[in-house]
Amino acid sequence: MQNEPNIPQTPFRIQVAERVQRLPPYLFGRINALKYQMRRAGRDVIDLGMGNPTDVPDPLIIEKLCEAAHDDRNHRYSVSNGLFNLRREVALRYAKRHGVELDPETEIIACLGSKEAFSHMCLALLGPGDTAVVPAPSFPIHVYAIALASANVLSAECTQPDRFLSHVAHIAEHLYPRPKVVVVNFPHNPTATVVERDFFVDLVALARRFGFMIIHDFAYGDVCFDGYQAPSFLSVPGAKEVGVETTTMSKGYNMAGWRIGFCAGNAEMIRALATIKGYYDYGIFQAIQIAAIVAMRHCDDLVARQAAEYQHRRDVLVDGLRRIGWEVAKPKAGMFVWARYPEEWRRRMGSIDFAMKLLEEAEVAVSPGRGFGEAGEGYLRLALVENELRLKQAVRQIGRCLRAEPA
Repeated sequence: MQNEPNIPQTPFRIQVAERVQRLPPYLFGRINALKYQMRRAGRDVIDLGMGNPTDVPDPLIIEKLCEAAHDDRNHRYSVSNGLFNLRREVALRYAKRHGVELDPETEIIACLGSKEAFSHMCLALLGPGDTAVVPAPSFPIHVYAIALASANVLSAECTQPDRFLSHVAHIAEHLYPRPKVVVVNFPHNPTATVVERDFFVDLVALARRFGFMIIHDFAYGDVCFDGYQAPSFLSVPGAKEVGVETTTMSKGYNMAGWRIGFCAGNAEMIRALATIKGYYDYGIFQAIQIAAIVAMRHCDDLVARQAAEYQHRRDVLVDGLRRIGWEVAKPKAGMFVWARYPEEWRRRMGSIDFAMKLLEEAEVAVSPGRGFGEAGEGYLRLALVENELRLKQAVRQIGRCLRAEPA
């Protein structure tokens, strides 16, 4: 037996990619870890922290999934851009709801949710030296998908849409090289800010003038209240020439765990995304795609009922928070209430520490505004995912917690 070579016994060092090193610590990590520990200890945490739907799809959708899963043909690899019949159904839905004509062959692609669609689109469009403008406060993936593509991020405050447009115009006029992509997200997560169609008319005009592409995250377009209807970016003339829109079946159809969404719009951008996805995945399980077709054909009433349920929960939560002295606006859309917590507590602690206090002492989990960037400081995001009784209980527990200790 040969003698082993004399190798120095130094610790082996894993060297991760620079793109991973650029990512900051996950600001929700402390809260998630404590929430897990509390539940392991048997404490009943009311979780308003994540927009994770607790409602279920229509039975017809589930039955179709089961039926399709029993078909041997559906267990093979699927096509990475989605079944043609599914893409055709998306085109029909866009025509019916938004008056938009889309070619299912070249202008629509099925994705593993809107988050995957957005992330891989950033990888398809951006690289080192490129810049993208994102709305602030920012849903984390809107920032970090760009960072993972090795591009640069500029933020523009979005709670006043007209000012956002002015800021984008100023950046595009004075920055060199000009931004390559502008990201928008209305109804907005986390602030629930909404826009009218004229906003997109002006945004498309800016894109034409300055030569940037647009990605619109339309994940909450199905969840609107009080008669408001969220406009599709693609409904604006010229939109398909400059950008795309991502949608999902997670919210309106309660298919969050199924991981199915879409990207639609500019054919060249869709082709670039399809190229990336062709290398990364083999498509969505076909039984899910078939069930999604049935959902869009026969379950639009579920979308309307679900929006009404979220509106009722919104009223319960906002009215309750107002009764304990919080100043909270009622959102017109989305699954969240964006609440500025009381000034006396803002003077004492930031949103992360305040969220930790509510979790530890009130047993209510919320998302701190700071987790969505500096523009979110002083706010909390509360998800409308619990039923009426649990929401009322959450408000009572928050009220008792804050009254127990003079501010």
